[in-house]
Amino acid sequence: MYRVLLVDDHPVVITACRWLLNEAGIGTLTEAHDAESAYAAYVREQPDAAIVDLRLRGEDLGGIGLIERMRSHDPQARILVFSMLGDPRIVRSAIDAGASGYLLKDAPPQELPKALEQVRTGGTYLDPQLAMRIAMLRQDADGAAQTSLTPRERQALALLAQAKSYQAIADQLGISYKTVINLTYRLRQKLGARSLPDLVRLAVEMSRPSL
Repeated sequence: MYRVLLVDDHPVVITACRWLLNEAGIGTLTEAHDAESAYAAYVREQPDAAIVDLRLRGEDLGGIGLIERMRSHDPQARILVFSMLGDPRIVRSAIDAGASGYLLKDAPPQELPKALEQVRTGGTYLDPQLAMRIAMLRQDADGAAQTSLTPRERQALALLAQAKSYQAIADQLGISYKTVINLTYRLRQKLGARSLPDLVRLAVEMSRPSL
């Protein structure tokens, strides 16, 4: 048994989710209908996981801001987005904000408890309908980002993909250690990487030949 915060401004959705989660044997469910009350409930209740809609009362995509606030308060927050919005750019924004999972509301009912359990236990979940759209968006974004890189940035990115250290990159390119740090910072900004490990992961992905 564990505690779940459910954030949605449609009573029929709240009722259906409550029934599904009760049937699955999931514990205490706290409801909230807007971003402010949801954040207050999250801080107060400290739930094990949260289910968040992106369109909330008074704000078209207020759920994204709510996710960011939850993760700022609790970096270990387990958040599943449950939404009708299937635009891959919106999905990407929700994941970048800190969501660990994204489930569409037209998914089969049994997917909700499954997705929630995956997120609650530290995993990730992406609705199968969205996986290909996100992959295609990433390919398009990678292509656009690569065209904006300078030759030196491309060289540094290629070496990062080989797991080279900052010092090894500096030695190979004949530049200073500080210049490598500045290069990786610019690469993170251009490619939207949130950390050095994320940048290295992107570098490896972008170094793979297209099929």
